[in-house]
Amino acid sequence: MVKVWLLVTLVNHFCPDSNISTLKSWMDTEIVYRSLARKWIVTLFMGTCLLFCARMIMPVCAVSMAATFNWSKIDSGLVLGAFFWGYCFTQILGGHASDKVGGERVLAISAASWALITAGTPLLTHLGSHTLAVMTVARFLMGLLQGVFFPSLASLCSQRVVEGERGFLMSTMHSGSHLGTLLAGGMGSLMLDRYGWESMFYSTGFLAGLWALIVWQCFLKGYLSRTHWLSLFKKPPVWAMVITHMCMCSTSYTILSWSPTYFKESFPHASGVYNIIPWLIAIPSALGGGYVSDFLINQGYDVTSVRKIMQFFAMGLSSMFIMALCGTISFHSAVIFISAAVGVSTFTSGGVSVNVQDLTPSCAGALYGFMNMMGALMGLVLVSVSGYLIEVTLSWATVFSVITLVNVTGLGIFIVFGDARRVDLEVYSQETVL
Repeated sequence: MVKVWLLVTLVNHFCPDSNISTLKSWMDTEIVYRSLARKWIVTLFMGTCLLFCARMIMPVCAVSMAATFNWSKIDSGLVLGAFFWGYCFTQILGGHASDKVGGERVLAISAASWALITAGTPLLTHLGSHTLAVMTVARFLMGLLQGVFFPSLASLCSQRVVEGERGFLMSTMHSGSHLGTLLAGGMGSLMLDRYGWESMFYSTGFLAGLWALIVWQCFLKGYLSRTHWLSLFKKPPVWAMVITHMCMCSTSYTILSWSPTYFKESFPHASGVYNIIPWLIAIPSALGGGYVSDFLINQGYDVTSVRKIMQFFAMGLSSMFIMALCGTISFHSAVIFISAAVGVSTFTSGGVSVNVQDLTPSCAGALYGFMNMMGALMGLVLVSVSGYLIEVTLSWATVFSVITLVNVTGLGIFIVFGDARRVDLEVYSQETVL
């Protein structure tokens, strides 16, 4: 802002007849924009954090609830998996609705809904004897309502954030997810031991409801978009982005789902730091990756090249650390390799995760919803296949090799066919004329 005031002073001195009021008006608008952007960043960061806190409550409380309600492993798996089935179904709908009525509206309404379900879960378990069925439905509804979050976020950012700032913003949002996972595993475990599993549902639901109220009161503004986004699937860069995102999501879900079991079976007497250190590293790594990608773009580097470089680190370099787990290694080495793989994988926030805003800003929400839905579906498949491979081969090296193969495939497709030049201009212009 000092530069802006200096510009006004110089123009006023050397060109007294120029329209200083126009410059001052522009400067005031810039100040308002920056202030609003900072508020949005903080608000969305907290929203992402609470989203993952609520999402991780059930995995953290699963053992205690299974003991309380006499659930078997199959029953617990049914409840845990119900979330992802619901999560798949509202990705496209949430993104499309965000493109139509505004991402902040969809975020606020959905957050208020899943906050209510979260806070009411302990009460639902006492409604009758069919606790398993009630919890399965509750988790399915939770997935339905949370499925709109990231598509709405993509739609909101594509409409409100300039190209050179999108990487850092999306990285900040994804770092909020890592913080939420960390808090659910750390603070949640303490609350579980001291106050029981119900306390986690009550507290997270209350905070999420408060967040939704703040968004509704302070940021509720909308915009419209009439683009027929389905026609964009004729573009190779769009398919490259979707397939790469699918590969990235599925490998991340597999590591998240199976790494605790890997450590418990491979190092049964080791401490539980493997549930904390990777996510501590992921937060600054995500922020750093987003900052680097935006810095390179603002320095004049080609956007497409920056996206591909970030994705190389996220999928290529992380695969090298994952493959290092295939051999016989010590506990400390395994923690280092997993942490490094998780850390560099966050660079996808400056790569394919933000690429949808480069290619199709007019309908980023709907398209991001589609690719996130496909990522969740592929994640379900890869997590299940990994469990089968572990059971049959009795070797974790097979799973790590499959993860690497999926990563390399997605990365190769993105490097060859990926792009960052806008592809929705023709469709958007046609719709505007109509």
